[in-house]
Amino acid sequence: MTSLNHYLSEKRSAVLAREALVEAGNASPNSLSAKVSAEGRSGVRRIRIRDHQVISDSPPDFAGYNLGPSSPELQLGVLGSCVTHIFLIQAASRQVPIDRLEVEVSGKIDPRGGKPGYESIPIWPHDIGYTVHIDSPASAEDVQALFEAVEKNCPILNLLKNPQTIRAEIRHHKTNEAASPIEGESAITAADGVVQKK
Repeated sequence: MTSLNHYLSEKRSAVLAREALVEAGNASPNSLSAKVSAEGRSGVRRIRIRDHQVISDSPPDFAGYNLGPSSPELQLGVLGSCVTHIFLIQAASRQVPIDRLEVEVSGKIDPRGGKPGYESIPIWPHDIGYTVHIDSPASAEDVQALFEAVEKNCPILNLLKNPQTIRAEIRHHKTNEAASPIEGESAITAADGVVQKK
């Protein structure tokens, strides 16, 4: 049965090949893209990246059907995925053996954020942290050095730590007749503080 260390051996070959490209001046930026569409009636967000699809949805208390993780949850998952991947890259590069690797990410998002009386509460996910569970015969010093290398080199971790400038534009395609957002089957009303679907 193969183990994580078998994979690290393969990863090392890929890491060395990529580093050789950089050193030779033959590396170039990779363009990244994602497309997200809202599905009719359910409002589910379908994320398309290359040949892959991911579904994002809201819990029932926010007019969702719980068909997938919410955007803030996905963000935590993306952070955990990237931290895990960079641990593997750095371990392969440094030849640090790893028997098991798991990253737990936690955070908070508060629906009161930015509302009157709660202006000090962020509208974005906050109080984010992660814990790495690693089983390895390596020394504590080697694992600490590995961790520091991950903190320095993880793209998504550093994306979240550092302020970003994000370009944005809207392309409005006017339709012939605007449909009412509340009518018939899709009507939503609030009764006794509970959102109900008609």
